[in-house]
Amino acid sequence: MKNGANAIIDVLIEMGVDTVFGYPGGAVVPLYDALYSRKNEIRHIRTSHEQGASFAADGYARATGNVGVCIATSGPGATNLITGIAGAYMDSVPMVIITGQVASPLLGKDSFQEIDIAGMTFPITKHNYVISDEKKLLQSLREAFLIARTGRPGPVLIDIPRDIFLKEVDCECQNQGGELFYEPSQIDEGDIETAAELIENASRPVIYAGGGVLRGKAAPELIRLAEKGNLPVANTLMGISSFPGSHALSLGLSGMHGHVHSNKALAESDLVIAIGARFSDRGLGKLDTNGKKVIQIDIDDTEMGKNVESSIFIRGDIKQIISMITEKMNSCERSNWLAEISSWSEKSIHAECGEFTPKLIIEKLSSLYDDSIVATDVGQHQLWTAQNWKFNSPGSLLTSGGLGAMGYGLGAAMGAKLARPDKRVVLITGDASFKMNMNELSTVSAYKIPVHIVILNNRALGMVRQLQIVFTEGRYSEVDVFDELDFVSLGKAFNIDSHRVCSIDELEQAVSGLQADKSAIIECVIDKGELVTPMVRPGCGIGEFVFE
Repeated sequence: MKNGANAIIDVLIEMGVDTVFGYPGGAVVPLYDALYSRKNEIRHIRTSHEQGASFAADGYARATGNVGVCIATSGPGATNLITGIAGAYMDSVPMVIITGQVASPLLGKDSFQEIDIAGMTFPITKHNYVISDEKKLLQSLREAFLIARTGRPGPVLIDIPRDIFLKEVDCECQNQGGELFYEPSQIDEGDIETAAELIENASRPVIYAGGGVLRGKAAPELIRLAEKGNLPVANTLMGISSFPGSHALSLGLSGMHGHVHSNKALAESDLVIAIGARFSDRGLGKLDTNGKKVIQIDIDDTEMGKNVESSIFIRGDIKQIISMITEKMNSCERSNWLAEISSWSEKSIHAECGEFTPKLIIEKLSSLYDDSIVATDVGQHQLWTAQNWKFNSPGSLLTSGGLGAMGYGLGAAMGAKLARPDKRVVLITGDASFKMNMNELSTVSAYKIPVHIVILNNRALGMVRQLQIVFTEGRYSEVDVFDELDFVSLGKAFNIDSHRVCSIDELEQAVSGLQADKSAIIECVIDKGELVTPMVRPGCGIGEFVFE
């Protein structure tokens, strides 16, 4: 027998957890006391803010494929996690969130820092628990890990009253359930044969690969399918890195800011093979399916036909389904279709600001940080990165896709570096996004986390400013930044090596002089007139560009 807090640490170690992110508070004092005596077995990273802890757990999970774990106290500690939980839910990231709660006798009495965090997060968690009986504590925690990582991954919250941490529990109690939360479906052989025939008979097919390929660890299988069928591959934002960017069949990013040739290929195709993609409004806009067949492959029944009417649904393990189709399918030759796609040229629009454009900056960084993990915040810099960085390793891009949370990047980069110390980790961010959670520089400094931070500073809320060009005739309302924040001085205040650059030569020189085992900031000064191109107006067809 042990008290609940010590038993929780036992289960975390049993589940293979070596790192947790969090911030202590009154309701979780017993849990932190248990952590104190087990610090050689499990590492705790105290972030500057609970939101940073949730983003770090998210980045840790995406970089490893394992379940990320974060801890917060009751009340504001728990509510500060909500944005990170929502982002993990929308991007299918496996996380277990442990929140403290006021003691059981105080529940329902508007007690100090009492909040119904389970009720608040019900729509944005895969499952959640409120522990009212210490006998169910360990079973619930083990179930939480099972639910988070099986099927379509997602976050699971477990809310624990303070007194439950102190009550004795039976540590020998084994998990009695959880298996019913996900039961692999039987894949229909007839559907596999139909899909193989549709692919063989199509003259203008395109694979539309989403984040489900990465979550299903199916990147090698996707390559084999594409190569056997000579199938060009377009990626959603969440699917970037599921197919090598340097591969001859890669079309790169599709969607609202996708490449011209990628979007046109989807618009002009006669067959779309959607794998682990949810057909979001930013991903495909309004896809005209007249005369077009759609094969939809996903692990989640609820995505089938939700946004786009499909010709055939195949539900199940994506890795297995792709392999089965590849085995059934004959090799195909599609030189005419591939040649047509490659003939579609792409123009870029940018301000007259010399040769220091975002496109050139990202291309240079891609060459300097080859085979690195890249985190981004949300905005123009995110899309310039998705368009121009050559991602060749699965899971090498960490970004907030479905929720689009500014401030995500620094926490995610910290989590990824702690998860993968063997990899270089670089954060690409904008000045506005970085300010959202730049307090986590103190975490980077305190724990000596060697993350390289590149800030594209245009002194504006760049993406909103761009939308105001399109929708409000250039009436710029509250998007220009007038503060005098010096990012170089800010970095130095945290003892972080910091540089400001205004040319590609200066950028290359600055990066070349950095130490791989030390954190750094590089501020790139760019023109606020730079635009993310191409752009499709929301609600329009995938090939209807506002500007190319």
